[in-house]
Amino acid sequence: MGRITKKDLVEQVARKAHLTKRGASEAVDVFLNEVGRSLSKGDEVLLSGFGTFRRIWMEGKVVKIPNSEQTVSIKRHRVPKFTAGKKLRRQVTR
Repeated sequence: MGRITKKDLVEQVARKAHLTKRGASEAVDVFLNEVGRSLSKGDEVLLSGFGTFRRIWMEGKVVKIPNSEQTVSIKRHRVPKFTAGKKLRRQVTR
């Protein structure tokens, strides 16, 4: 099982969209920055057929640090959440 990195994604976008690597890199960066900016404003990002990005609240909790008796309190905070769309779920389960 492998993984795809941002560099791999840029190379694939460049090849399939007939762009230079620099142009593809800028396109990927703009996309990722816009998703992050939208989430930070509280907006949902809906990509039809792919999925939805949103931000949710994670409740605070107290956790124990492994190999010690020390505990740390984590405050309530926001985190990004992704929900896969139907098309993506079908593609992955094949």
